[in-house]
Amino acid sequence: MTTTFHHHWRDVPKATWRWRNFSPAEIACRGTGKLLINPAALDKLQALRDRLGKPLIVRSAYRSPEHNRAVGGATASKHMNGTAFDIAMANHDPVAFEAAARAIGFLGFGFYPRSGFIHVDLGPARQWGERFPARAVPFAAETPPAREVLAESRTMKGSGAAGVATIGAAGVEVAQEILAETQSAILPLVPYLDTLRWVFIAVALIGIAIAIHARLDDWKRGQR
Repeated sequence: MTTTFHHHWRDVPKATWRWRNFSPAEIACRGTGKLLINPAALDKLQALRDRLGKPLIVRSAYRSPEHNRAVGGATASKHMNGTAFDIAMANHDPVAFEAAARAIGFLGFGFYPRSGFIHVDLGPARQWGERFPARAVPFAAETPPAREVLAESRTMKGSGAAGVATIGAAGVEVAQEILAETQSAILPLVPYLDTLRWVFIAVALIGIAIAIHARLDDWKRGQR
């Protein structure tokens, strides 16, 4: 299959780009924006992405000759042919990645564990560098989500509301008794205070319900 060169990745017609998980900008030269499309190489890259079922973070794909010199690339680097890709291993198990890439048909492999990526190209068959250290597991086990921050905790909010409302209701009741016994001139206010006391009681009940719901929710999530 023939290659296609563009002076800038923005010049690529959208209708001709058929690699759905990658964009021209990802494959273009990082230094100049130029792009050499090698369909055979991109077909294998897309097939590798499909096989692994997770994103491929492309560190470097096509390199223009001037950019290749600037970064100290090999004089006959496959990157200048558009047939090589440097893929980050941040979200991949290197062993599984290599096996999948070989199964797809990539032939050249370069291992860069200190920089965190693997180079793959269409060949000839060869490899260099030291493989990534073996991992006990492909990725670290996910830690259970932390409990809510205390200041933002639903339990604390609910309990706090219930406590404040309970104290408010008790305070209103005391005020009613004092007003009824000593302030006959303000007796018309007593019915309103009674209504206020019931409002506080309602808020307290709602707060208690919120606290209970939050505790049950935490228990269901295994966060207790």
